[in-house]
Amino acid sequence: MLSDIKQTVSDFDAKALVIGLPLESDGSESEMSIMARDMARKFDLSLEIPVFLQDERVTSYEAKGRLWQRGVKPNKTRQFVDSEAAAIILNDFLDRANNLSRS
Repeated sequence: MLSDIKQTVSDFDAKALVIGLPLESDGSESEMSIMARDMARKFDLSLEIPVFLQDERVTSYEAKGRLWQRGVKPNKTRQFVDSEAAAIILNDFLDRANNLSRS
């Protein structure tokens, strides 16, 4: 997996890696969020670009809603949910970064 990520970073001249952080709905840590933090730490040690965590709560629900609004049939939604949620996570990260830079 690390070699694939390194290759993707190189192929696209990525400037950062954003990893979704699956927190519980109340914001507390889950077992999956602990795993995501561990993965981010390992990538941070292995890559030459910064690694960021981005809250991904409710992105799957939002992704499903966006797909339905675009007319994707419910039986086809599952195959697109992860990529749509990833786009939402990245957009949320960029919005947060832009808001911080304006402060």
